[in-house]
Amino acid sequence: MTDLAEAPVLAPLADRYVRDSAPLSDGVVRAMPVVLRLERPPAARTPVLEAAAAAALALCLDPRAQPGGEWHDAVTAWVSTQIRKIARRARGAHWAAVQELPGVTWSVGGAEARALLPGPVDDVPRIVSRLQIGGTELEPDDPGPAPPGVPVIWVNAGLEMTVGKAAAQVGHASMLYAAAHGLTSVPAFAVRDADGARWERLCAAVERGAAVAVRDAGFTEVAPGTITTIAA
Repeated sequence: MTDLAEAPVLAPLADRYVRDSAPLSDGVVRAMPVVLRLERPPAARTPVLEAAAAAALALCLDPRAQPGGEWHDAVTAWVSTQIRKIARRARGAHWAAVQELPGVTWSVGGAEARALLPGPVDDVPRIVSRLQIGGTELEPDDPGPAPPGVPVIWVNAGLEMTVGKAAAQVGHASMLYAAAHGLTSVPAFAVRDADGARWERLCAAVERGAAVAVRDAGFTEVAPGTITTIAA
């Protein structure tokens, strides 16, 4: 494990992943809203997920989230508990409006996602609470092989997760990967589907400590403890 002194906000997450300790709980349920820009027609599924993965990590590594920054207390309180995310979709004026809220927007090709400052789920800005969580799906695309030398977030294709659920999971994976490797900047994550034999090999890599896995809490779509994504 690399020293996380330069990105201390991720230290609690790294500690939990290495020592398998339970997250803290103060009775407040917190989440990071991740807003996906889905215009008509929308961007392809893979770059949307790649933008979501990068945006979630970018907010955590932003100087405003580090000690002394204006976001530090909110981000630390969230990272110290369960790193829950809720993905929503927006377009047009609604997408423009969420740019005014504290957060980080990330673009991949023609896709964009904005990670917003995490906070209590019962105290979400009205403009965010009005955005739909489900209802729009993106067709599977064929992005081809991942570029060499970049970390890949593999999605468990057998689960057939919605784009919103997958966006939340790849955001978890990018944070776990960064915490495990002591990253202080956002790499160019590739997101790819894995099924069959590839998924079995990835799970074996997790057992060897050569990859990091996201095990879902089971709030939506999948059973608790399901491995949804693996970053390697």
